[in-house]
Amino acid sequence: MKDNKQQSSDDLNQIFEIINAKGDSGEIKQIIEKSNMNRNDLDDEMK
Repeated sequence: MKDNKQQSSDDLNQIFEIINAKGDSGEIKQIIEKSNMNRNDLDDEMK
């Protein structure tokens, strides 16, 4: 399970990826889908 610092780092990286996508809807969609998969994995670990 990720610790709080690692999760915060991952969340900040996602924010920067979205900013760098500069409105490219396809890239933003991929970033969000990747984030959703990571969140689902985290939810599974917590069960």
